[in-house]
Amino acid sequence: MKKELKENQNDSDPPSAIEEHKEETIPLTTVAEEKPFVKSEIKTSDFNIISKETEDFRARFFPQASEKQWNSWRWQIQNSYTQFNKLSEVIDVKNIDDLAFLSKSRKLPLRITPYYASLLDKQGSDSPIAKTVVPSKLELIVSEGEESDPLHEDSMCPVPNLVHRYPDRTLLLSTGFCSVYCRYCTRSHMVLKDKKHFGTKAWSDSIDYIRNNPEVRDVIISGGDPLTINDKHLELLVSSIRAIPHVEIIRIGTKVPIVLPQRITKNLVKMLKKYHPLYLSIHVTHPDEITPEVAEAVTRLADAGIVLGSQTVLLKGVNDSVEVMKELMLKLLKIRIRPYYIYQCDPIPGSSHFRTPVSKGLEIIQGLRGFISGYAIPHYVIDAPGGGGKIPLLPEYYQGREGDYVLIKNFEGKQYKYYDPIL
Repeated sequence: MKKELKENQNDSDPPSAIEEHKEETIPLTTVAEEKPFVKSEIKTSDFNIISKETEDFRARFFPQASEKQWNSWRWQIQNSYTQFNKLSEVIDVKNIDDLAFLSKSRKLPLRITPYYASLLDKQGSDSPIAKTVVPSKLELIVSEGEESDPLHEDSMCPVPNLVHRYPDRTLLLSTGFCSVYCRYCTRSHMVLKDKKHFGTKAWSDSIDYIRNNPEVRDVIISGGDPLTINDKHLELLVSSIRAIPHVEIIRIGTKVPIVLPQRITKNLVKMLKKYHPLYLSIHVTHPDEITPEVAEAVTRLADAGIVLGSQTVLLKGVNDSVEVMKELMLKLLKIRIRPYYIYQCDPIPGSSHFRTPVSKGLEIIQGLRGFISGYAIPHYVIDAPGGGGKIPLLPEYYQGREGDYVLIKNFEGKQYKYYDPIL
């Protein structure tokens, strides 16, 4: 494997982080330049879907950008919004106090792709999607129970960047880079000021550990976002894991199809298709994220036989209602993403403004079950602080016993008896 790593290190597709110990491993934004696109060497992409709303946004905010550039995932990353002064051209940030302090603080960086910024257009910083990606002074308030690594993943790493919490599964942290940073990110401590944009060498110990532990049958590649890794390195990682005989399933956790759908090129899909059974767990937050671009990206993945599931974090003021969650889950099912998890927001520092009461999550599940298709109903879970793993929560459908009968309650609140004699 080491020979392969060396041979592949000439690939310069961003953000590869090949020279993993250098600081400048991620392409810097160029939107502040007078002519921000002339230096970009952009390959022609086969992704050519641009919705009318996004096209209007491109014409107003990136008039010099060609369609070829806009549809390039590399261009999208290179031209991401990383400064408040540029973002203020898209949304009103006047109500965000202490902009200068936020910009210099050791909080999660600001990064929003031009495509995803187009979804914020004509909305304020209080809109549901904007809340999830635009920094807020509320992030500076640390509440009881919050900690930088609430799931204690660092203590469950037998080798660097590999979490082994469950007996038959491992979580491989492939990179610390994301194309868009969510303000409630569980692993925000990975990307603060640590420059943890891993190179291919960083994976070797993880792959050796998986190879030497035959009880591992399921490997989840996460990060950061694995789909921000260029094709050659991603294939090196996936193929190395697939070559291990006892690994049955490979999963990739990603938000890229939602925030950077241009990344889902035919070449990427063709490569991933070679390594079945392959699953994608897609992080999706709000119905407004389901656009023609997203539908195209996930259609390519689904048509390639890649099983798609969703992961949604329950967030106050964003998606904490039955109506919003119902719309989201039905939209996901329509584009062949099976709703999988609704997570209670993890208690990272400065996240209390995002967290809802647990009762709200139970209310949402109760408002979905029986009212929409079972395929559209995810599991509501708390990832237990301290490393206890995912614990599912359900409304009280089981009501106890009455003699030889079990008492059960349906979605309408009506009680029924099921004959179940005690033997």
